[in-house]
Amino acid sequence: MDPTDAFWYALRTRSRHERRVYDQLSTQGIEAFLPHIDRWRQWKDRRKLVAFPLFPGYCFARFAAAQRIAVLRAFGMVQIVGNHEGPLPIPEAEIAGIQRLVTSTLPYDPHPYLDAGMRVEVVRGPLAGLTGILVRKGAKARFVISVNLIQQAAAVELDGSDLVPLR
Repeated sequence: MDPTDAFWYALRTRSRHERRVYDQLSTQGIEAFLPHIDRWRQWKDRRKLVAFPLFPGYCFARFAAAQRIAVLRAFGMVQIVGNHEGPLPIPEAEIAGIQRLVTSTLPYDPHPYLDAGMRVEVVRGPLAGLTGILVRKGAKARFVISVNLIQQAAAVELDGSDLVPLR
């Protein structure tokens, strides 16, 4: 990697410091991205539309390796997400997808991360409370319920929003 090449990175922030980190990086000339979702909040005396981060505790920034120290010095920053070898860049297509989503007129909500092969639980509908394995994700997720003792299983297609990962 060329140290002058800029890549997108996920930045882990202190709790409720996402906007502050975003603002600091933007004023430094670093391209930052903080996807948010607008929610109505009710107080005793008023009702107001408030912007909440789509991914609490994270914001995104595009920067070159030479700007890494400036990013880490932003108040509220915890770390640049990566592994033991260092920060890991996020593919452009993933950031472009999130940017396209938040600029669209479609309604969107945060959703727990689901991946094929994960153990999940059904939270709504006639199968609520069942646990099984997610075989295919998407609008229509394939959910498999298995009986290990007899090594048999049954699959059903459910709405992906009805599934949550097991912890």
